[in-house]
Amino acid sequence: MNNKVYINDIQAFLPNEAVNNKEIEHVLGQVGSRPSRAKNLILRSNKIKQRYYAINPETGETTHSNTELTAEAVRKLNSESFDINHTELLACGTTIADQILPNHALMVHGELKIPACEVIATSGICLSGTMSLKYGYMSILSGQSNNAVVTGSENASAMMRANKFQAEVDTVVSALERQPEIAFEKDFLRWMLSDGAGAALLTSQPNADSISLEIEWMMQKSYANELDACMYAGADKQEDGSLKGWREYESQAWLDHSIFAVKQDVKQLNENIVEYTVTKPLKELIENGKVNPEDITYFVPHYSSGYFRERLHQGMVEAGCDIPQDRWFTNLSTKGNTGSASIYIMLEELFHSGVLKRGDKLLCYVPESGRFSTAFMQLKVV
Repeated sequence: MNNKVYINDIQAFLPNEAVNNKEIEHVLGQVGSRPSRAKNLILRSNKIKQRYYAINPETGETTHSNTELTAEAVRKLNSESFDINHTELLACGTTIADQILPNHALMVHGELKIPACEVIATSGICLSGTMSLKYGYMSILSGQSNNAVVTGSENASAMMRANKFQAEVDTVVSALERQPEIAFEKDFLRWMLSDGAGAALLTSQPNADSISLEIEWMMQKSYANELDACMYAGADKQEDGSLKGWREYESQAWLDHSIFAVKQDVKQLNENIVEYTVTKPLKELIENGKVNPEDITYFVPHYSSGYFRERLHQGMVEAGCDIPQDRWFTNLSTKGNTGSASIYIMLEELFHSGVLKRGDKLLCYVPESGRFSTAFMQLKVV
C-alpha cells in the first residue's frame, strides 16, 4: 500500500499548426452547397480563437490517428528521471477510438512498442480521461503499481469532416428538399471540438528536484439514473428519449442519416449541465468537508464553451463555492475543446508555467454531457 500518489510530469501533444476561425471550414470542409449558417454564431459564443486538427490543411489528408496522437504525448514523458520503457501501467481514455476493436490503450501500447505491462482502456466522453487517471491513482495507492502513465486524447476531426456527411446531404437532395444542410445537433459540434492528447506520469514518490502534484482526492459521479442521453454517436435519439443504436439500422441508413456522427441535444445541455455537473456535486463536496474555496489557488475547469463560464460561476456560488474568476485557469480559447484530453492540456500548461509554488492547491472540474456525469479532483503542489 502507498499513502500518496503524485503527478510527476504532464505532457501534451497538439498536431500541426493552429487553425483560426477563418480557416476552420476550409480545413474541415463545407457540408452541402453553402457555408454553415450556424458556424459564426457558435464560434462567437464558444470564444475559441484557435484549435488544432490532425489534418493537412493543404491536402486534406489525415496526419495522425488517435493512437498516434496519444503515443506522441506519452513519448514526451521520456526524461532523465523516467524511461517510458519502465512503465508498469498504461491507462488510456478517449471518446472515440480509431477502431471498435481492439481497445484504444492496446493500440497505443503497440504503437509505443514499450515492454509488456498492464494496459487498460477507459470508455466515456470527457470523463474517459479522468477515469484513466483515477485508475492509475488507485493502482498506485493500492500498491498494485509503482508508476502509471495515464492519458486522454481526441481525434474529433475524423468525425467532423465534410465527407462524413455527404451521403446524408445527397439523400436530402434526392428527396427534393431545398437547401440541404445537416441538422444543428450535428453542425453544432463541428465548430466546438478539436484534436489533441495529454499524458501524465503518476508515481508513489514526488520529484526530488522539481514540483509534483499530490493527488489529494478524486470524485466522479453519474446522474444517468435521472437524465436521458444528451451527447451521443452511433445512435439516434427517439421521441421518448431513448437511443436506437447503430446495430438496429440497415447499413445504408448509417450513411443516409450520419448515424455515426457525434450529436448534441443542445436544449437538454443548456437546461441541465450546470445543475448536474456543478451545483449538486459541489454542494456535496463542501458539505463533506472536501472543498474549501478559500484554500484553492487555481480552479482548473474544463468547459466546452465560453458561453458556460458565467453560468458555471453562478452554479458554484449557489453551491457555496465562490472562487473568483481571477483564480481560474483555462486555455480553451487557444487550445480548443479537446474533450477527454482537455484537463491534461490545461494542467500541462500550468504545470510547466513556472507560476506554481509549494502549497498551492488546484481544484479541477470535468463535466460530461453524454448522460450527465461529472468529476472533481484536488491537487496540491509539493
